[in-house]
Amino acid sequence: MNHPVVSQEEWLAARKALLARERAMTHALDALRAERRELPWVKIEKDYVFEGPQGECTLGDLFNGRSQLAIYHFMLSPGSGQICKGCAFISDNIDAARQHFEQADLSFAAVSRASIAEIEAARKRMGWSFPWVSAKDSDFNYDFAVSFTPEDRAAGSAIYNYGTPIQNSDDMFGVSVFVKDEQDGIFHTYSTYHRGAELLAGAFNWLDLVPKGRNESGTMSWVKLHDEY
Repeated sequence: MNHPVVSQEEWLAARKALLARERAMTHALDALRAERRELPWVKIEKDYVFEGPQGECTLGDLFNGRSQLAIYHFMLSPGSGQICKGCAFISDNIDAARQHFEQADLSFAAVSRASIAEIEAARKRMGWSFPWVSAKDSDFNYDFAVSFTPEDRAAGSAIYNYGTPIQNSDDMFGVSVFVKDEQDGIFHTYSTYHRGAELLAGAFNWLDLVPKGRNESGTMSWVKLHDEY
């Protein structure tokens, strides 16, 4: 690799200069995360029902006794037979992480529009154990702006990531967060889409430390399902 090579003293000076910027960014991110936690909430008024391996379950059931729930909107459309490689890339990190964050009062579930049979086939192939349910015929994916009807796409009203018109895709991906209060109900606190979901991709964080970075010839050009490498 063609790259500047310097003495240890010169390297240390450059590293300390970058460290000052890294620290400033860390403090800025801490402030941003605090601001995120202070966002207002929206009460969930609909009774969303999903299909799981054991039958029907509600949004409240997905909390599994905890007060917080993160849902990954996994792109798996009915009948497509296609596992989204980006969603799989993120999902490979989930089981390892959730054994820890579940101890901090956070449950997790993935939701897709595909049938539970299609979901279970994908889960078995990939070896994941996290809860993954079908949105069936509910409005859930549409209400959280990750699925779009042909009519809305044709009319230009299929809006993703708070402003991007979607024309050619039935389903997109993202993350939504909910809080459950046994007395007051369930509240939507946060959703993020597109590159907002990158923070969940642990492999990217490792690659961002090294000289070649993400080593892409195009966005996620080398990423495959983990059983295809």
